Amino acid sequence: MNSEIRETEIPTASAPDFTDPTVLPVYDEPLLLPAGEPTSEVSQQLNNVGERVSKFLAGLPEYLSEFFGEYSRPLITLGLIFAGILAVKMTLALLDAVDDIPLLAPILQLVGLGYSAWFVYRYMLKAATRQELGQELGELKNQIVGNLPK
Repeated sequence: MNSEIRETEIPTASAPDFTDPTVLPVYDEPLLLPAGEPTSEVSQQLNNVGERVSKFLAGLPEYLSEFFGEYSRPLITLGLIFAGILAVKMTLALLDAVDDIPLLAPILQLVGLGYSAWFVYRYMLKAATRQELGQELGELKNQIVGNLPK
């Protein structure tokens, strides 16, 4: 076996010659406009479009203030509906994320079950404690609503 290492010649790539007209196309022809329209008509149309756009943009704050002044109540209503839907979706997503945490959902269910059992024992078993609960709820209602004149 021959353990000689032969050197092979690797061809080197040379950079393209950008001055060569065959490498890059040269455009000697002028830019052509649509047929039948002289340059002055095209520039006049562009000026007209530019004037219309500038007039529209100049009057935009007035248009927006009139629009919001006229439709403020429906816009506020739509905004509140959108915010409510967004709040419900975010709450459901948060509850779903909490539910995915291992052992947290069963622990919270046990806490809820324990509180429900305590509430029944404290307020629902005896008539006197039921009356006490009714009085506390009445006081809470009066604090929120207030005493209405009769």
